[in-house]
Amino acid sequence: MLMVVFMCVALVLGLRCLYIQGFDPAGNASRALMPDTIQIPATRGTVTDRNGQVIAESIAAVNITADPTIVATNGGNPETMSLGQRLRAQAGPGIIAGMLVAHLNGDFDTYYHKLSQTKTEEGGDIRYVMLSRSVLNFTNLQLQQRLGALGYLGLFREQAPVRHYPNGTLAANVIGYMTFSDELAAENKYPWMGGDGLEYSHNTPLAGVDGQEVYETSPYGRIASGTSIIVQPREGISYTTTIDLGMQYMQDQRLAAAVQQNGARSGMAITMTVTGEILAMSTYPSFDPNDISRTDPENLGNRVIRDASEPGSVHKVITMAILLDQGLISPYTQVVVPDQIKSGDAWITDSWPHPEIYLTAAGVLARSSNIGTALLARNLDKTVMSEYLALMGLGSATNIGLPVEAVGYIPDGSMSDQTRDHIAFGQGLSVTALQEASAIAALVNGGVYISPTIIKSATTSDGKPIDLPAPSVRRVIAESSSRQLLDMMETAAAFSIPGYRVGGKSGTAEAIDPECGCYRGYVASYIGVAPVENPYLLTYVVFDHPVFGWSGTLLGAPVVQDILQVALPRYGVPTSTTPPSDIPREW
Repeated sequence: MLMVVFMCVALVLGLRCLYIQGFDPAGNASRALMPDTIQIPATRGTVTDRNGQVIAESIAAVNITADPTIVATNGGNPETMSLGQRLRAQAGPGIIAGMLVAHLNGDFDTYYHKLSQTKTEEGGDIRYVMLSRSVLNFTNLQLQQRLGALGYLGLFREQAPVRHYPNGTLAANVIGYMTFSDELAAENKYPWMGGDGLEYSHNTPLAGVDGQEVYETSPYGRIASGTSIIVQPREGISYTTTIDLGMQYMQDQRLAAAVQQNGARSGMAITMTVTGEILAMSTYPSFDPNDISRTDPENLGNRVIRDASEPGSVHKVITMAILLDQGLISPYTQVVVPDQIKSGDAWITDSWPHPEIYLTAAGVLARSSNIGTALLARNLDKTVMSEYLALMGLGSATNIGLPVEAVGYIPDGSMSDQTRDHIAFGQGLSVTALQEASAIAALVNGGVYISPTIIKSATTSDGKPIDLPAPSVRRVIAESSSRQLLDMMETAAAFSIPGYRVGGKSGTAEAIDPECGCYRGYVASYIGVAPVENPYLLTYVVFDHPVFGWSGTLLGAPVVQDILQVALPRYGVPTSTTPPSDIPREW
């Protein structure tokens, strides 16, 4: 009888083997060996400052996932498990959920539900659930060791590097931050991408190309001896910026203190070489890219390139440059400035009351006379004015390589006479802080415009250099005009720096309130250049709606002075050896 039983069992098994291997071997093999694929994210490129100090980097981390089907059986075959193994497996979801809470925090009930839910609504097996993202390797190792010691299976890990910004808020508005992409997650790809700044504008080259691993699984999990095919990821490109983090820190601190002191809504500052390299670009309030959850979305962008407004009297520098280059004035040109002049159906006045005064063109700039500037600009052809503004980069993007850059607005040659009057002293057009700073940098750089740059170099993961687009270079005014303008700016400077000749100009513009379409509040600014005889550095600061004061000279000049006093010796700029200009302000 025993032999008959064995023969029957053998016959059944033999027929089963014949069916499996003889009638549909390929189909049965594919069902038994279920291939699965996991993404291997590429290491995102590093971003450093001009001195090699890290601004943004990727730290090794993992996503912790689970296979609820394996958790439910603890990796065993339900048909052959003993009673003890069944009881042990039943306790698995609760024990694992407790371990997850201990090591990762989170909610026990949420973890338990994910681990114990083994079937979909349609009755299919659930083989994958996400438990926690971006867990540091050390934490994951501790968790895996504890579970391994207890003998529980079913948890897995996916490589998921964490983006880290070691300097917190420093240069955050330039570098940007990372944001979670539901679309990428749905495609089973690495779900983090740049949300703003360089992280966004250069997301694709920074991210590299993900790899993948294809491996064989059975109904009870991955087959340890199964075939595995790995396509290695291609690591992202690394960038060296023109930013100097030491200079950025000092500028950030000085700007923040000034904004808080004058009660402004916000502030921005740029320090750059006159050849276009951005050394520090600050906005306040800022944010910490390591955690943007508690940040006002308004503070996440880069106001220096995003916000366009009327520049105010700083723009008189540009008007004087055009007039000089057209041969319509010299620094010594004499102007009779009345107490007001009619422009269209309105009157132009100065910010201070005065009787008829007698100023030179340099004096008009130094005293920041709206009336004097408008009178001089009335000799300028309107089309010529518009063409100069466009040549200086106003009304178009600088293409610095940062996202959400506003283009501003400049009128064309069909503008009215009244509009020309207003543009002459900085109203009736809109510019970003970067556009205005870059335009004035060109005027003091011998008259040559060089588009601003934020990226100094780029390399592949194996250190090979990558060619970058060359900056745009063009002449905007003659070198002789640039020289005369610098002398006029020196006459207008509101501060001095020991050992250096300094040029400057203040700005105070009425701010347009989009809700009423009217002027309400002020934008105060100041721009400084040094050294005058051979310009190297330019600093521009802007305050939006200051409460305690509105003068660009009183609010902005001290900030520019402090920044340049640090920057000039920091970059080894030689002290001045020539005497200051002695252009009279009055005649």
